[in-house]
Amino acid sequence: MNDSKDLREQLAQRNRQLQEIAAQLKTELFGIDTIIDRVIDSVRAWYVLPELVSRPVIVCLWGLTGTGKTQLVRRLAQLLGFYDRFVEVQMDGFSNGAGWRGAQSISGMLAQSGVREGEPGILALDEFQRFRTIDNKRSELRVERYQDVWALLSDGRLPPALSLLGDIESSIAEAAFDAERAEASDAKLRFKLRSWEAQELQRNLKLDEPLMEIMAWTPEQIQERLRAFRESGQQQWETDYSRLLVFVCGNLDEMYEDLATSVDDCDSDADTFHAVTAKLSVIDVKQALNKRFKPEQVARLGNEHVIYPSLSRRAYEQLIEQSCARYARETAGRCGLLFELDASVREQIYANAVFPAQGTRPLFSSLHAILGAGLAKAALWALERGASAGDSVGLAADGRSLVAHWRGQSHAIAAPFEINRLRQRNNPDFRALLAVHEAGHGLVHALLFGRAPQEIKIHVASFEGGYNAYTSRKVWSRRNLLDSICTSLAGRAAELLVFGHEMSSSGAESDLRKATESAARMLRHFGHGSRIGRTDVSTDSDDNFCTDVEASNAPIEALLQAEHARAIRLLETHRGALLALVDELMDQGQVTPTRFAAVSGLPLERPEDALDPYAEKLLVFRVQGQERLRA
Repeated sequence: MNDSKDLREQLAQRNRQLQEIAAQLKTELFGIDTIIDRVIDSVRAWYVLPELVSRPVIVCLWGLTGTGKTQLVRRLAQLLGFYDRFVEVQMDGFSNGAGWRGAQSISGMLAQSGVREGEPGILALDEFQRFRTIDNKRSELRVERYQDVWALLSDGRLPPALSLLGDIESSIAEAAFDAERAEASDAKLRFKLRSWEAQELQRNLKLDEPLMEIMAWTPEQIQERLRAFRESGQQQWETDYSRLLVFVCGNLDEMYEDLATSVDDCDSDADTFHAVTAKLSVIDVKQALNKRFKPEQVARLGNEHVIYPSLSRRAYEQLIEQSCARYARETAGRCGLLFELDASVREQIYANAVFPAQGTRPLFSSLHAILGAGLAKAALWALERGASAGDSVGLAADGRSLVAHWRGQSHAIAAPFEINRLRQRNNPDFRALLAVHEAGHGLVHALLFGRAPQEIKIHVASFEGGYNAYTSRKVWSRRNLLDSICTSLAGRAAELLVFGHEMSSSGAESDLRKATESAARMLRHFGHGSRIGRTDVSTDSDDNFCTDVEASNAPIEALLQAEHARAIRLLETHRGALLALVDELMDQGQVTPTRFAAVSGLPLERPEDALDPYAEKLLVFRVQGQERLRA
């Protein structure tokens, strides 16, 4: 009875500890509360009842760079009290002692750590996506390091390194061969185990003898131990790491399609990008992993896949607020002055430092460049003018520089607000052109798909233009494909409608390329033309394609002409909405979905995950069949 009571108290105590750890992590890591809860729940059984664990617990953390995956694992290991039984391996193979023999294998690194055989420990396999075993054509890649990771992930039992033992035997054989050509006195000195060889021999054969004694063994003694090892059977010689908690961390850019690979994406809205990445599921993970690893290897990673969405705007704002307070506090500690940071400072940091597709790293580097230097210069300026310890110095930002204030005096401090300057489109002709072009895209998309674009912007720093961002679709019907082509051509159509043929710009080049590619895929790949067979150009003899593409060129051109004419008709019919969107873009530089609905006056009520009415069509077909039977 007492044993049951003690067990219940132990379980309750460890559950309370996990709750406290989760709360602590949420105060340190912003924007990932749901992720923290999911990870804590995944490790609960391993931590609360480790006696029941018979194979490694594997938790996979996937997300874009700079979203806090590694930071969460390291901090969790500390809070759980496993800082001395924690091993972190960079799976790219270029860290953690890349020149050290033991770093060739996971077992070697575990042996050198505080993790003991048969006992709980934490192993982090970071940058796992770089450990790919197949290339883009699914051909096997040669991977030399960490090959024992798959055995570890399977059941936690690692076999001895037979290849190393074979190397030692080869060295002994070479020594014996050389001994035949040398004097007897020299033969005794010819072979000697190196320190790392003796260490590996001690570990793999589970020897009790001290390392110095093993290094002094003769070739005959070593051979005798190797012979006994082989004759005893290898099963009992396996190293048991079955009670490990294994975190697999990595970036799977394949899940994020174009958004994840746009490294110049300083203009995408953080909340929009967060909403897109929050919809990713374990199926997206499996599909991305299958492009890098063999199916049996993907299976060994299990099904506990935790997906990090990109950070929301509020999460970035919290990080900025916390960092600003820390920089002000640390600077005050050094110079004695008190700093009051205006909200404009935080706003300018967000505008110039947040790249949603790149995580927090650009933010932290920009914070150091803006505040690290800015506060130091503000302190020096104030002290030179007679400020003393305890005086308050204000700091604001005007979009071009930081501005320090002290006792009615002000001083401008140059700041790296380059992104903000790049976003400004001061030329009224250029702004008018961009506004008309992007409003055309956005309006036609809304008319055809029944919902506003996720965002429309003409204040763009990363390229000379603007853009629309649309919600992705799970299924593309023939009608959807035509609507998409019409949307792609709507920017050019808007320019023709507003500015005329002679003043239409060269800005539609990428739109025309996209529309042509979509039309070609529609007719040649998806079978939506008059010819059923897939038509393509092939360079691989194993591909069974109809390579006669000439016959589909004319239908592609006709389709493009028809959709371009449809875009012009739609814009002519909704001139008022077009001009309202143009005015909003010229005034604000962007249009959010909420403002789009208010400005355009369109009834945009179709949900983001809406498809064509397939269920309704199926019901109609079923009823028609029943009516025919009755007739």
